[in-house]
Amino acid sequence: MTEYIRKVNYYETDKMGVTHHSNYVRYMEEARAELFDQMGVSYELMGKAGLLLPVAEVEGKYLHSSTAGDRLRIEVRTLEYTGVRLVFGFKMYGEKGEPVFTGKVTHGCSNAQGHPVIMRKFSPELDLLFKAMAEKDKEE
Repeated sequence: MTEYIRKVNYYETDKMGVTHHSNYVRYMEEARAELFDQMGVSYELMGKAGLLLPVAEVEGKYLHSSTAGDRLRIEVRTLEYTGVRLVFGFKMYGEKGEPVFTGKVTHGCSNAQGHPVIMRKFSPELDLLFKAMAEKDKEE
């Protein structure tokens, strides 16, 4: 599991003064990028390998609103890695520890042309890194 802190910006709120729902998907992406960085799976490395991780499915449950200036603590973990699919889980908390949002994002593994790939054949190096990432999160 990786923790990521994200301050809510004023422009990310709506007319009701709360964080617009679409921003939570962006926050999940930012937290996932942080997880990749911490595990040594950089976007540069994926780009050189010609790997894309298109989003196949997004789930989210809004539990409590957040507003401009709030700092969200985002926990992200790898829930599943199959060699062709990566699934990440997210929990977001407000400054007082209140649950704000939970979510899950499923990504497929594809080449630069958008065709699905089997990672152990496509990039054994990235396959090992993704496996290590998933194993680390299972242990926590």
